[in-house]
Amino acid sequence: MKRWIWLFSASAIPIAAALSTAIFQAAFAQAYPSKPIRFIAPFPPGGSSDVLARYLGQRLTEGLGQPLVIENHPGASGNIGHQLAARSPGDGYTLLISSSSILCNNPYLFRNLGFDPVADFAPISMVASAGQVLTVIPPVPAKDVRELIALIRASPGKLNYGFGGVGIQSHISAELFKTMAGLDLFHVPYKGTTQAVLAAVAGQVQVVFGDMIPAIPQIRAGKLRALAVTTQKRAPQLPEVPTMAEAGLPGYDASLWWAMLFPRSAAADMVGRLNAELGRTMKVTEVQQKYAELGVSTEHGSPGELAEAIQTRSAQMAKVLKAAGVQRE
Repeated sequence: MKRWIWLFSASAIPIAAALSTAIFQAAFAQAYPSKPIRFIAPFPPGGSSDVLARYLGQRLTEGLGQPLVIENHPGASGNIGHQLAARSPGDGYTLLISSSSILCNNPYLFRNLGFDPVADFAPISMVASAGQVLTVIPPVPAKDVRELIALIRASPGKLNYGFGGVGIQSHISAELFKTMAGLDLFHVPYKGTTQAVLAAVAGQVQVVFGDMIPAIPQIRAGKLRALAVTTQKRAPQLPEVPTMAEAGLPGYDASLWWAMLFPRSAAADMVGRLNAELGRTMKVTEVQQKYAELGVSTEHGSPGELAEAIQTRSAQMAKVLKAAGVQRE
C-alpha cells in the first residue's frame, strides 16, 4: 500500500507543477500591466510615429487598464529613441514604436548605430503600413512626374528636396527616385519628415516625399501639389494621384510600415498580452476609419511574422542602398 501511495505521489508531482505554472501564468496575464507603461516615440511630436503612438496609446490604455505615457526622443534618424529603449529593462513597462526605415535601413547607414534591431528587441506586431507621396510646392511648374524630371534635368542642382534624416523613408524614397531617373537633386535634412513637409510649405525646399499623415492636409489645403504615390497601388485617400510606376518610373516601390517592440528579454506572456490587445484594436471599426483618415492601413501579425519582415526588408534594403551608392556615416 505504501508503495502505491508513493507511486501516486510521485506521478502527481509533475501534474501539480504544470497546474501551478498554468495558474501562475493566468494570474500574471490578468495582473499585467499593474502600472503605467512608458511608450517611446523616436521622432518629434506631430510626426507619423508620434501620431500613431498617441492614437494607439489611447486605444491600448482602454484595453489594458493602464495608461501608456508617450515620450518623444527624436534625433539621429530615430536612433536615439531606439538606443534608449534598448537599454531599458525588459519588464514590459517600456514599449517602443518603430518603423521599417529605422529597423531595416539604419543598420546600413550608420557605423555606430547604438543598438541591434534584432538582438536588442522583442517583436510584438506590425501596427500600420503606408506609402509616401511625392509633392512639390505650387511655384514649381511641373504638373506630373515626367515634367518634374524634365525640369530637374534642365536645371541640375537648382532644385532641392527635404527629408527627415539619413535613412528615413523620405530619404530612401527620394534617393530611389534620383537613381532611377538619373537626377541631380540637392538634399536638405530635417529632424523628421513632418518638419521636411512643413519646410516645403514654407518654401525652404521645393520637393518632398512626405508621409501621408502630414502631407495629406497640406495637399488638400493647396499648399503642396501631389504628383505620385510611392506604392504599387494607388492610395485610397488620394485616388486621383498615380503611382510612381504609372507616372513614368516602372518598378518603383517604396512603402513603409510601423511596428511595436519591447526591449529584449520581455516575457512571452507580456508580448502575447500586447499582441492580443493590438489584434482586437485593429478590428474595431472606429480604428479602421481613423487609420483611413490618416492615410495608413491597419496591420497585425505574430511576433514571428514581424521578425521575418525585419529580416526580409533588411536584405532588400542592403541591395537598394548599395546600388544607390549610399555610404555609412
